[in-house]
Amino acid sequence: MRILRRFAIGFLLVVSLSSVAPQIFTPSSYDTQHRRQPNEAPGPTFLLGTDDLGRDRFARLLYGARTSLLLAPAAALLATAIAAIAGVVAASITELQRPLFYAVDVIISTPLLFLLLVVRALLPLDTSAIISVSILFALLGLLGWASGVRLFAAATQRLADSDFTIQAQASGCPPSRLILMQFLPGLIPTMFAQFCVFVPGFVMAEANLSMLGLGVSEPLPSLGNLMSDLLNYSAVLEQPWLLAPAILLFGITGSLHLLVPKVD
Repeated sequence: MRILRRFAIGFLLVVSLSSVAPQIFTPSSYDTQHRRQPNEAPGPTFLLGTDDLGRDRFARLLYGARTSLLLAPAAALLATAIAAIAGVVAASITELQRPLFYAVDVIISTPLLFLLLVVRALLPLDTSAIISVSILFALLGLLGWASGVRLFAAATQRLADSDFTIQAQASGCPPSRLILMQFLPGLIPTMFAQFCVFVPGFVMAEANLSMLGLGVSEPLPSLGNLMSDLLNYSAVLEQPWLLAPAILLFGITGSLHLLVPKVD
């Protein structure tokens, strides 16, 4: 298992470094059009060939990985923060526990992808790339937090029943200070574990939405909208290098799952 974790760390480091500075590996930008070389096959100049507009597929893959790897952790951070706050509130205020858990159950009972599709379809689709990224980041964070609430509530309840918390309450520690000084520091390992769980899920969610045309908009690439070529089955059989975004996505999500820590 340690060997797999080290391999996962190394793989993610290589992908992160190559996506942070793609200019080192390719002179082309993600939107540069080589109009005289559309649908070029892989070769020394274009490692993964070019698309219909003559854009370098390898360059777009590197920039697309950067988009997905920045978007998913940002959304996971927002979702983890919301889930942690909701869990602490549910465990600390018994009057709010039942309605809060009811809302959580309603959200969880609806598949996240379906919920994202419905909400995203209600928003404007003809937006710039930056706005589409911001919308997708907000939707993933604001709609994907519910699955972690019960975990944080259970962890908070365990901290509330601990000896040091009982001693702090006996000493007259106010609830607000108890939450800030006792509960939140004790929840950091759980928050890190939940963050690591959210990231691969959000990477896949972004890929599905972008593949359907509801995520990151052109010309900005992401792993999702790069996989839209896979909808043409015959083209994939003739050009197997179109599978590169899907293979990279599989490697990233698999590596992230291997890095999820165990929470006692």
